[in-house]
Amino acid sequence: MHGCVNTLGSYYCECNPGYKLAHNNYSCTVNECETESTCQHHCYNLIGSFLCQCDHGFELAPDKVSIDECSLSTYMCQYQCVNTPGSYSCECPQGYQLQGNRLCQINECEMGTHNCQDDEMCWNYYGGFRCYPRNPCEPLYTLTSERCICRSPSECQGLPPSIVYKYMSIQSERSVPADIFQIQATTVYTNTHNSFRIKAGNDGGEFFLRRSSNVSAMLVLTKPLSGPKEYVVDLEMITHHLTMNYRASSLLRLTIIVGAYPF
Repeated sequence: MHGCVNTLGSYYCECNPGYKLAHNNYSCTVNECETESTCQHHCYNLIGSFLCQCDHGFELAPDKVSIDECSLSTYMCQYQCVNTPGSYSCECPQGYQLQGNRLCQINECEMGTHNCQDDEMCWNYYGGFRCYPRNPCEPLYTLTSERCICRSPSECQGLPPSIVYKYMSIQSERSVPADIFQIQATTVYTNTHNSFRIKAGNDGGEFFLRRSSNVSAMLVLTKPLSGPKEYVVDLEMITHHLTMNYRASSLLRLTIIVGAYPF
C-alpha cells in the first residue's frame, strides 16, 4: 500500500497511485474520488467510500449522477425547457412571449403591436393575430348593427337575406368531440319551427351542427385540427312560419382560426 523513502537524516512515506497519505503521515488511505467516482459535479472522499454532491439547482439521481430539472417533469415549461448550469429556463415558439416562469402567451391586439389599419379590427388567436374588415359586408349588402342586410330582394335572389359575421379561435389538436360555438335565434316568433344546418365550409367533415332547441344549435368539433389554419363555416337557420306557410333563412358566417400549438 505504501513505501518508506529514506532521506538524509530522515525519511518519508509515500503511497501507491489511487491512495493518499493520511494526516498522521504514516498510513495511506484510498481516494475513491480519484479512482472510481462517477460524480458529475463534486466528489467528497470518505473513509472507505465517497459522496457526490450537486451544484445549486440540481438534484442527485439514484445513480449518484446529478440531473437537470427539465428531466424531472414535462410540466416544467409549457413549450420547451432548456437546462442551464444549476438551473433551467423556459422558451416559447415564435408568436408567443414568456409570461411568468413557464407560460407562453401574447395578445398583440391588446398590446397594440399589430399592424391593422383603421378600417380593420384586430383579432387575436393562439400564436398570432389577423386583421379583418370592420365592415365585412359584400356588394349588395349593407351593414346594420352587426348584420349585413340585402336591401334589394330582387338582386339578392338565391342569396341569404342577411349575414352575421363571427370569429373565434381554438388551439391545435383540441380533444374531440367538443362543443365550440352556439348559434341562437335573436328573435322568437310564435307558430314557427326553426331548423339548422351547415351550409358551407365543412367539406372535410370537421364539424357537426347539433340542434339544441327550437331556437338554438351547437357547433361540434368532430376532428382534431392542426394549425395554423383558418376555416370559414356558414351556419344557416331556416324558419318555417306554420300558419302563413312562409319560409325565411338567415346565415351566420363563422371564421375559426386554429393556432399552431395546443396552447
